Amino acid sequence: MSILTVEHLYHGFGDRAIFEDVSFRLLKGEHIGLIGANGEGKSTFMNTITGALQPDDGTIEWAKNVRVGYLDQHAVLTPGMTIGDVLRAAFAPLFEMEAQMNKLCDSLADAGEDEMNTMLEELGVIQDLLTQHDFFNIDAKVEEVAQAFGLMDFGLDRQVTDLSGGQRTKLLLAKLLLEKPDILLLDEPTNYLDEEHIAWLKRYLQEYENAFILISHDIPFLNSVINIVYHMENRKLTRYVGDYHHFEEVYAMQQSQLEAAYKRQQQEISELRDFVNRNKARVATRNMAMSRQKKLDKMELIELNAERPKPEFHFKYGRTPGRLLFTTEQLVIGYDEPLSRPLDLVMETGKKIALVGANGIGKTTLLKSILGLIPSLSGSVELGANLQIGYFEQEAAPDNATTCIEGIWKEFPTLNQAEVRAALAKCGLTTKHIESQVRVLSGGEQAKVRLCKILNRETNVLLLDEPTNHLDVDAKEELKRALKDYRGSILLICHEPEFYQDVVGEVWDCSRWTTKLL
Repeated sequence: MSILTVEHLYHGFGDRAIFEDVSFRLLKGEHIGLIGANGEGKSTFMNTITGALQPDDGTIEWAKNVRVGYLDQHAVLTPGMTIGDVLRAAFAPLFEMEAQMNKLCDSLADAGEDEMNTMLEELGVIQDLLTQHDFFNIDAKVEEVAQAFGLMDFGLDRQVTDLSGGQRTKLLLAKLLLEKPDILLLDEPTNYLDEEHIAWLKRYLQEYENAFILISHDIPFLNSVINIVYHMENRKLTRYVGDYHHFEEVYAMQQSQLEAAYKRQQQEISELRDFVNRNKARVATRNMAMSRQKKLDKMELIELNAERPKPEFHFKYGRTPGRLLFTTEQLVIGYDEPLSRPLDLVMETGKKIALVGANGIGKTTLLKSILGLIPSLSGSVELGANLQIGYFEQEAAPDNATTCIEGIWKEFPTLNQAEVRAALAKCGLTTKHIESQVRVLSGGEQAKVRLCKILNRETNVLLLDEPTNHLDVDAKEELKRALKDYRGSILLICHEPEFYQDVVGEVWDCSRWTTKLL
């Protein structure tokens, strides 16, 4: 049974086509991985099928009475709402029914006998529906799910604007589970999640009976939960049965076959053209030449996929710093309340260190406190001499209306336009992306723009907050290689052991010094 049918879909931004003539079917029980490089249109496709974006052409048809739950990588929570407000919003239809029931109750006193009987029947139906959906135990359900995701540690009255990226992701996931939709659409759900909750989500999706569509660049996670792959490349969408590893094998074989067929056809075209040119002027061979020309004209040309630019990351090493990069003395980090016990930390030159631990325990806060971007609650931080710091923030500024070129030019005004374009191209961005506003780019493309600013500045220490979030497989592998080759020091926040274990020599477990209950 088809839950979703998409036919001949076209969509683009300006003169940049995102996908052309895309058709897609989602069947009951399918666990789909929607994959492709940054900027290929995966999130755009999700927004199109949910109705958030209108396609230029094509049809999108959902089965009747299907409830869709969508976790958007760019979801924004309404300021002023609390954690409890967001979770209770999962039951909005039931609260509307309760309001309707209360309205009927208020109207009973003024109703005639016949009208009263009708209203009482309606009341009975609503009460039965509320009971079936366990409406009167909503608060217990909310607390149960909040506890499972560690949200009770912050309190249901906590403002959503105070939450970190990982905490927001957990909150939105918890709301989705309370809604119990018929289909899940998940756009990079593991971004910002800690290892514990990535493992929890993996188990949940493995046991999930309904269909889901998952966008992820976390290959071990993706490979463990899907049974169908849809690959988005060069504005097309292609279906493969099996997991990601099987897709890789089949795709490599298809590309090899396509290249062989292309070479054979090019050889044939060359031979036909040569025959036509040599024989079209001679009376005796003119007919044979015309016959070959007709064959050339009717030939359906094989086209190779346009090759995407591969990123090349090379961090520039600056001057040699002092022996100590930073020391902290009885440092207590936090905002309104402490997130850590007093910390006496030392980082020496040449060290490459990963900060790990659950979301919300202060990893990002520690980086910002070291940099002086936020004040500590007590204690002190002393930075070493001759530091040249490259800082990668976890999240980009929203609604950045500048183009990529303008953003890099502002950072490096001495570069000419050709040099700015070359710097962005080395990060894997195409001409179309380079000339676009940052806000219309995918999360991975925005991350590459931010990396470009660090790559083109001399540094001797890198402070990186979740740099792999949103990056596609090629970019992630290249970033790992570049960090391994980097001569300077690294302090890295990351929830992907398969990434940081090859880069760092030490791991600092922040759960050992946090004041948060875990």
